[in-house]
Amino acid sequence: MLPIGVWGQPYVTSECVNLGFTATEGGRGGWSKSHVIEIRQLRRHEEFAGAVRLQREIWGFQDVELLPLRLFVVADKVGGQVLGAFDGSRMVAFCLCIPGLKPGGRSYLHSHMLGVLPEYRNTGLGQQMKWKQRQYALTQGVDLIEWTFDPLEIRNAFFNIERLGAIVRRYVPNQYGTTSSPLHGGLPTDRLVAEWWIQSPRVDAFSTGKSFERPPVEARIPVPVEIASLREQDDKRAREIQAEVGEQFERYFGAGLAVIGFQKNERAGTYLLGQWELK
Repeated sequence: MLPIGVWGQPYVTSECVNLGFTATEGGRGGWSKSHVIEIRQLRRHEEFAGAVRLQREIWGFQDVELLPLRLFVVADKVGGQVLGAFDGSRMVAFCLCIPGLKPGGRSYLHSHMLGVLPEYRNTGLGQQMKWKQRQYALTQGVDLIEWTFDPLEIRNAFFNIERLGAIVRRYVPNQYGTTSSPLHGGLPTDRLVAEWWIQSPRVDAFSTGKSFERPPVEARIPVPVEIASLREQDDKRAREIQAEVGEQFERYFGAGLAVIGFQKNERAGTYLLGQWELK
């Protein structure tokens, strides 16, 4: 019998995906052909503990900043999602969602954390995890999944907006405070809130690779590609760019615009803003 979700619908419990990529890991050698990765819901305490360990390996968090095992247990019990990706018996990625409630009573999922081990990045695994997340959510009757991301991370922004079809209408300064993760570079944790309307024509089009009509672009916010190196080499300039970008987002969002697209080239990643409404 399949476990029943909080909205009374059965979950899909497991799926294997083929990843065509080459990776190396001590003694494993390279994979030149499709490699089978199993994506499934985590249910047991030892599996949740594996997700806690991955946080250390992926982000280098100190113990005080780790999401504890009990949060994974609670998320699983109250209608959230805890997904794991397995290469054989080894967990190589995980994703955690917790249920939320909007003013007015709309239920949604907040995708709090998605992590992939370094040697499995740039393989399509993260994208497969997100589409699996959508599949589970649809069986629960959910139409919205949200998550936060760093507006200075150009590759991540492109992925969220141009691979998944998320839109953005909110900017949150220093959402999590300053963390110990070297990936954050000591900067304030300013975040954009991705809205993934998983039953919308926009996301349906992204899921099938079909074209769709995009609204006109009314504003652009560029982020220079050198921001990654500036975080390590010139903290002052990185903070200046972060502040400039944040001011633009707050101004355009205040005018009713949303991020509806993203472009990137050798000089910058550029957020494209325009009108958006859920249809």
